[in-house]
Amino acid sequence: CTYFFQTEVNQLLSLIVNTFYKKKEIFLRELISNASDALDKVRYQSLSDPSVLSIEPDLYIHIIPCKANNTLTISDSGIGMTKMDLLNNIGTIARSGTKKFVEALNQGTDLSLIGQFGVGFYASYLVSKKVVIYTKNTMDDYYSWESLAGGSFNITRIPPIQGFLRGTKVILFLKDDQTEFLEERRIKEIVKKHSEFISYPIALEIEKLIEKDVIDTKNIDSQSNKIKEVKRELQVLNKQKPIWMKRPSDISDEEYASFYKTLSNDWEDHLAKKHFSVEGQVDFKAILFVPRRAPYDLFDSKKGHNNIKLYVRRVFIMDNCEELMPAYFNFIRGVVDSEDLPLNISRETLQQNKILKVIRKNIIKKTIEMFYEIARDKDVYGKFYESFSKNLKLGVHEDSQNRAKFADLLRFRSSKFQEETVSFKDYIERTYSKQKCIYYIIGENVSTINKSPFIEKLIDRDIEVLYMIDPLDEYCMQQIKDYDGYKLVCVTREGLNLSELDEKENFKQEELVRSFSSLCEVMKEILGDQIEKVVISERIGRSPGCLVTGEFGWTANMERIMKAQALRDTSMSNYMNSKKTFEINPNNNIILELKRRVELDRSDKMIRDLTYLLFDVTLIVSGFSVENPRNFSDRVVRILELGLNIRDLGEDVEDVELVEEKDRILLPKKDPKLEKID
Repeated sequence: CTYFFQTEVNQLLSLIVNTFYKKKEIFLRELISNASDALDKVRYQSLSDPSVLSIEPDLYIHIIPCKANNTLTISDSGIGMTKMDLLNNIGTIARSGTKKFVEALNQGTDLSLIGQFGVGFYASYLVSKKVVIYTKNTMDDYYSWESLAGGSFNITRIPPIQGFLRGTKVILFLKDDQTEFLEERRIKEIVKKHSEFISYPIALEIEKLIEKDVIDTKNIDSQSNKIKEVKRELQVLNKQKPIWMKRPSDISDEEYASFYKTLSNDWEDHLAKKHFSVEGQVDFKAILFVPRRAPYDLFDSKKGHNNIKLYVRRVFIMDNCEELMPAYFNFIRGVVDSEDLPLNISRETLQQNKILKVIRKNIIKKTIEMFYEIARDKDVYGKFYESFSKNLKLGVHEDSQNRAKFADLLRFRSSKFQEETVSFKDYIERTYSKQKCIYYIIGENVSTINKSPFIEKLIDRDIEVLYMIDPLDEYCMQQIKDYDGYKLVCVTREGLNLSELDEKENFKQEELVRSFSSLCEVMKEILGDQIEKVVISERIGRSPGCLVTGEFGWTANMERIMKAQALRDTSMSNYMNSKKTFEINPNNNIILELKRRVELDRSDKMIRDLTYLLFDVTLIVSGFSVENPRNFSDRVVRILELGLNIRDLGEDVEDVELVEEKDRILLPKKDPKLEKID
């Protein structure tokens, strides 16, 4: 009998072909999913009526390509369809909700908000010019359904098919330009990607050439001849089982390792795993893996990292869902399988961000739990941290909700442990009773930090200082202001107060400030706008001085990092370059001599020259770059000449005069010939 579709099927099929599906290979996923659903139904029906399976006890899905006829057959031993099922489920697509979809589309409704309408079968027409269905339900006869997608279809009762006792066969007559889907390699690729974890065996009929010996029975003495014969056999494609459906206690380490290698194509075993299930607003199961080492292109922004595969009822949906896992966890490999997720009509795009946020929140939570489990073994965590410390620091910078948890996972070298790393918690356990701060310094490397003037007094007092040598530490520490009640203090910024650890030191510091007030005032006048102020330092033990930055500006190390950015926005530098505070050491001989000269004669030119030279030297020692290297070089060269007594006092010195009055070189005051330089 011939029937007509009850909806605008031509419009619908046009939309399916041109709009819904980004890739035509999706048709095979949809048909396999339908077959799996049919097998589920017959299995559930057999629980109440075991006789249903007596006719055909095997539950299978077969894929049979035929290049001779240009057909692809997907056969299953599921529940099959009655004549009414064919009319209701396939012929009358309005029953599946598609009529509402078409109506909504005509009204201009956003396609991505429609929902799931169950039109997966019609994806067949992506690659087919004609579709034929043979089906047998235990409650009805054999029927065939046939359509060219032209607005009508035929349903015919047919005689029994030998070897086909129950289920459905979908035969696709492929378009001339879609013959790639008859190739064995292509079918295997699609099944592995989309349907590898279907609960039922998916078998592909393949052709094999075998050689046979043929002997001429009439001639006994004749030798056997070899002929080649084509043999067809079924090959199961989905041997890897969805182990996330099992209980963790029932899975061996070897099974986890095998599954990880299949999932990631990694040649090494995983470093750690987390197998869990979540029930409630959204039900899903997941397995997450941490690789043993970081890939070489971990932070390649041009390459998308498809490491979390999303499944719905073991059917692959996508591996590029950015909302599922934050970018700083792009090294995590795994599987998320939900029993039901709101998908759009093509099942390629997730809807309802609220549910996605629930899944994302749980995945992040479980991932951090996994890191804590790794941290129990110091050696294993050392390998993990070496590979993925940057990801943890990005987590601190980007994830405010879990910032405290990420802070627990951070590790740094310190002044007391330069060959191994320590945590904030380890640091606090070694602090003195009056110490309420965690002191840290950010620099280029450990050897440079060890010679830094900023930590001299702290080291002398046996106070531990954390060494941060990763460029990301600058961004990370901007987000962490305190830890477990201890304030984090950068020793290269202003505001360091060591006097609070000792009241006697506080009184002594006040005396020094009063004693050196004149020198500080003179040095500030000489240096002008290059610095904000000159103060007596609490942090220097031996060096003559250091330059510290404001609490909210860039440090010297941050300035170095930003200047190294080839595509940086230089307009930001004017706002972020912090005013520098010149801290001087009241116990250093050079500073004491400067103080003596100021008290004798504030107008002494040597005070000016010494101050400029000392400022440039301090810039370099503090990690900054000298703005005018030529002026600095000239000052050093003149000092060398004077020290070695090799300068001709009678030569014309006009060619070596400096451009600016404030940059006069260092020379003795009373020699009239050298006075010409001024």
